[in-house]
Amino acid sequence: MAKSKRGIFRWLYSIVWKLALLLALVLVLLRFVPPPTTAFMLQSPYPVEQSWVDIDELPAHLPLAVVGSEDQRFPDHYGVDFKAIGNALRDYGDGEGLRGASTITQQTAKNLFLWPGRSLIRKGLEAGLAVSLEAIWGKKRILEVYLNIAEFGQGIYGVEAASQYYYKRSARQLTPNQAARLAILLPSPRLRNPNRLSHHLAQRVSWIELQMRQLGSNHLRQILD
Repeated sequence: MAKSKRGIFRWLYSIVWKLALLLALVLVLLRFVPPPTTAFMLQSPYPVEQSWVDIDELPAHLPLAVVGSEDQRFPDHYGVDFKAIGNALRDYGDGEGLRGASTITQQTAKNLFLWPGRSLIRKGLEAGLAVSLEAIWGKKRILEVYLNIAEFGQGIYGVEAASQYYYKRSARQLTPNQAARLAILLPSPRLRNPNRLSHHLAQRVSWIELQMRQLGSNHLRQILD
């Protein structure tokens, strides 16, 4: 029986080690090659529209709008923002609703490899993948991939497809206001339209534009240069 258990453990260890090596190789490859698809695209109930655009071709205010809206500490954390998690838990303890504290890195990992919904298993995998992305890709590549795979509508993935769909122009030509309007889609992309904003969402766009001005281009220079 003891030999049988040791054999099972050795087999499991071998499988886990090989999967970890395969994942590392995939991440190294995706450091240089655009992902051909993502887990979220494969699970989409809608026809998928997506076009890749290099981050160096985008106006600086577009990634700044997304960072200002989604993860202002993106340049400073290592994939998981423990300060944001602590603040969310504190607010929840004070009676406020439980809000997400996922970083852009975690969202990139989730979109690429995992599935929608909330569970401790998924969050654990998401955190582990996020740390791996930080180590293998670095900030600029993470932000570039996120801008190209995030969902901005029903089957609309990436800023280029979103810009073409909503504004009939390339993401390279977006104005700061249009960039902020796209950024407000990210929490609920299938339920929002940047051209039909409620009063609350219009205020949110104004808030993002304020964050963009306050953060300034220097906030992302260490990432994009």
